[in-house]
Amino acid sequence: MTYDEFWLQYLRAHSRVNTRVMHYIGSLCAVFALGLGALNWRWFIAAPIIGYGCAWSAHAVFERNRPETFGHPLWSLLSDYRMLSLAVTRRLSPHLRRAGVR
Repeated sequence: MTYDEFWLQYLRAHSRVNTRVMHYIGSLCAVFALGLGALNWRWFIAAPIIGYGCAWSAHAVFERNRPETFGHPLWSLLSDYRMLSLAVTRRLSPHLRRAGVR
């Protein structure tokens, strides 16, 4: 599988707006926690727990599917932040359409 194929699969696994919002919240909170790690090392441990906790709970509650993290952890992490950056810059819609997500 190429990364482009994975990216489309990743977007299909995040078809619901609620799932994507939970990923955005988790990703931003994880970055914030990493920043706090400079003050207290425990935040470094908390960062992935917070980030993945939000994301994985969205898959359980909204999508009812298996997170893509388990198959391709690095591509999944990259895609989390790619999706966030595209959403913030309002450029995600064409990618969703290409993946067949409404």
